[in-house]
Amino acid sequence: MLTIQNLKSKIAESPYQAYVYSYPHKTAYRPLTPPVHLPELWAQQDRQALFLYIHIPFCEMRCGFCNLFTTVSHNEDFMSQYVRTLQRQAQRMKAVLGDASFARFAIGGGTPTQLPIQHLETILNIAESTMGAKLLEIPISVEVSPETATEDKLKLLRSHAVDRVSIGVQSFIDSEVLATQRRQSTTQVEATLTRIKEMGFPTLNIDLIYGLPGQTVNTWLQSIQATLRFQPEEIYLYPLYVRSLTGLGRTDREWDDIRLACYREGRSLLLSEGYTQVSMRMFRRLEEGQGSNLSPSSPVYCCQADGMIGLGCGARSYTNTLHYSNEYAVGAKGISEILQAYIQTADESFEYAHYGFQLNAEEQRRRYILLSLLSDEGLNCASYRQQFGSEVYADFPEFSELLALNLAIKDEDILQLTEFGIERSDTIGAWLFSEKVQELMQDYELK
Repeated sequence: MLTIQNLKSKIAESPYQAYVYSYPHKTAYRPLTPPVHLPELWAQQDRQALFLYIHIPFCEMRCGFCNLFTTVSHNEDFMSQYVRTLQRQAQRMKAVLGDASFARFAIGGGTPTQLPIQHLETILNIAESTMGAKLLEIPISVEVSPETATEDKLKLLRSHAVDRVSIGVQSFIDSEVLATQRRQSTTQVEATLTRIKEMGFPTLNIDLIYGLPGQTVNTWLQSIQATLRFQPEEIYLYPLYVRSLTGLGRTDREWDDIRLACYREGRSLLLSEGYTQVSMRMFRRLEEGQGSNLSPSSPVYCCQADGMIGLGCGARSYTNTLHYSNEYAVGAKGISEILQAYIQTADESFEYAHYGFQLNAEEQRRRYILLSLLSDEGLNCASYRQQFGSEVYADFPEFSELLALNLAIKDEDILQLTEFGIERSDTIGAWLFSEKVQELMQDYELK
């Protein structure tokens, strides 16, 4: 329940209790009984501006902070089996969707470029030839790592119209990187970034993390300055979250909380360098002539309202009324078991959702609010009214307390977070979770 009392107490705590970027959280998903027949589900959805996401669960190493669904226990034969299964799933999903258009496409992970180049090309062909995504006309993003972003793989991505490359650097200080159990070197990172820039990708995104073991505010700013030398169009500043079953989560270390100071200094530096803040984590610099593949005739994706098709073992799919996926795990054993089950999935089983979360009218409203409010666009009350036929303050009267606590301002019909509210985004996001979602998350047993 949204109450001023629990919001006040949450704001008084550390801003870094849990990472909030979507709703509902995957730990709120449960087995669906009976399974949901996807042709019937998607027949009721608008399928003209979908997001296609393909998940590759392979990495060359497991970072100490990582709780993503990814594995380092693989060989080329296993990757081949995975790609063949993904092809089978795609064929079924294309038949399920029928006439559908894709407005965006992303390959994430894991590390997609961990795949051998022939398999990476197959993934791109699955998107274009099997699913029907028009790669030359829509924004396409691929995640890479310093070790796997080789020249031949980058050329392949560029030849298939990939216009955004995202790379997790995390830090330009070798000792900080080593403390997160990564094996990259700053020299290697700089060579990779130079290679990416030379390839001419319209958008380069670099991820950095603050709050790392041994990090200071000064070394954090050194990493940002090093990042700026490569003039990335986007920079994500992520706070470190130490979570269960991760490498850092298994240590007994006491964490020195310099994250808020790092965030504020980093934000100030990027704003002074001409970046605009899109969300708590995302900063963007737009230059004249910069753009994506988006053509005037292409559909435009709206994350609050449009659906997502997720292919691959760790991918999630979104409709208005149901979010679904495979089960989720962080530990190596749990991930291995889920991957084996995915590879052994019969073709016809891909036509059903077995695990997910049903969104009733209230949950749909909460999701719309959360995704709107946590971005720079803010919550457009008129759009909310058009979408749901009701007033946001009537549905959630406690919302006025965001204004009272200086977490948000209202300009005409737009509710936007203040500077103070933006740095408390994860706190505000968690405050918006329903009691049902909170209970499911608390009861979830992480594998």
